[in-house]
Amino acid sequence: MDAVPAPIRPRYLRTPDAAVHLGLSPRTLEKHRCFGTGPVYRKLGGRIVYRLDDLDSWAEQGLRRSTSDPGKGVVHPAKRIDGCSGPVRR
Repeated sequence: MDAVPAPIRPRYLRTPDAAVHLGLSPRTLEKHRCFGTGPVYRKLGGRIVYRLDDLDSWAEQGLRRSTSDPGKGVVHPAKRIDGCSGPVRR
């Protein structure tokens, strides 16, 4: 019998695929990157890539069990935090 190979799970995702993984729009993920409020990313040449583990770790910071649960971390909205400079204009 021929063994069916296991599908290859990508180790890194580019912005559009990372956004789908998180349930966000690519633009929101770009804003998080500009403001420093998003997941850790890597710049490989001119490409931005995200490790799946880093995306999941960032999303886990927002884990709550109820509206009164303070949680263990904070996932900030994709906007400027006090004291931060604005996004880079293109």
